[in-house]
Order: sequence, then structure tokens, then C-alpha cells
Amino acid sequence: MILSWDRTKPFTIDMIVGSRHIDGYGHVSNHFYIAWMTDCMFSHSADVGLSEEICVEMNRGMAVKEVNVDLQASAYEGDHLIIGNWIIASDSKLRASRQFQVINSGTGSTLVRAKMEFVCTNLETGRPVKMPKIFAKKYAVESAIL
Repeated sequence: MILSWDRTKPFTIDMIVGSRHIDGYGHVSNHFYIAWMTDCMFSHSADVGLSEEICVEMNRGMAVKEVNVDLQASAYEGDHLIIGNWIIASDSKLRASRQFQVINSGTGSTLVRAKMEFVCTNLETGRPVKMPKIFAKKYAVESAIL
């Protein structure tokens, strides 16, 4: 099946929905979508050379400031989901944004669309700080057209 991504070249991870992900209503509990998007974000950062370990060594990280999630459809036990993300904005100084999309690979349906806003922080103090040059380079906006 051809997947209909909102932008070109997403960074993706796969997830098979297990029984532990199902809530009392019989579908995936909402908090797992945010957890999976967070996993995708950290995997993407590691893929571009900014693993958690490297960030800790630098005492810098990108902290979530705001999350907007549009839950469009449900997933169920056994569904194969693909979680994709893109860096869609960066001022190369303090702020960056990611867009997310969760697709059910069996049906091709988009289940979730989301956006997260980030601020570069000092990991010791939690205060905003200027992005290191390597962050500005690695978190540059990826070219993608809707």
C-alpha cells in the first residue's frame, strides 16, 4: 500500500499495537500516541548524530514547550502503525518545531497529526539557552512541500 504522507521524506519508526496499549474502550490509549511520537523524535535525533548521550555530554537538549495533537481515528490490537516526523521550523538559535503523522499501514489511514514546539535548554538548570552550532546544523529545516 502506498502511504500518503503530508510531507516528503519522513523519518519513521514502526509500532505493532500490543494488548498493553489498549484501554478500557478497546482501542489504543491516547497517551501512547504521544509516547510513540516522542520515541520517533529521539530516534530521529540519534539518526542525525544527536543521541541522548551526546546531548547529556553537551548539557543541552530540546525541551517540549507545546504539543498540539489531532486524533483522527483509532488503532486496535495487532495494527501496524508507522510514526513519521519532520523538522518543519528552526530559528537556529532557540526554537524548533516538528510535525508528526501516524499512519495505519494496513489501511493507509492517518490516525494522528501533531505538532511539537521545542526550546533549547541547559539540561542542568532547565533554562532556555542558545542552540549549540551542531544543533542548529542538525535541526535545520528539512525540505518538504505539502
